[in-house]
Amino acid sequence: MINLAEAKTIECLVHTIKMGDVEDPDLFVADPIWKWQQTEEGQWIMKNSNPKPMWKRQFDSITYGHLYSIHAYLEPKDYTYWSLKFK
Repeated sequence: MINLAEAKTIECLVHTIKMGDVEDPDLFVADPIWKWQQTEEGQWIMKNSNPKPMWKRQFDSITYGHLYSIHAYLEPKDYTYWSLKFK
């Protein structure tokens, strides 16, 4: 459980993208990430995350592809707002 009173920023998973087994997954995932950034949630996260959001790539052992996760760093009040509006 997160203690919001003590936290300065909270790292949270805000979006995931499944990518198949392609030759250059980082190149192919750029388009879905860009499209997500153009949504209301993506624009809000890009504006309010400090530091800026980052993506992480993991091997997806079920599909033998890749799983990308976008993590944001939000202040407690912004985390609460994001949780209520977009989660």
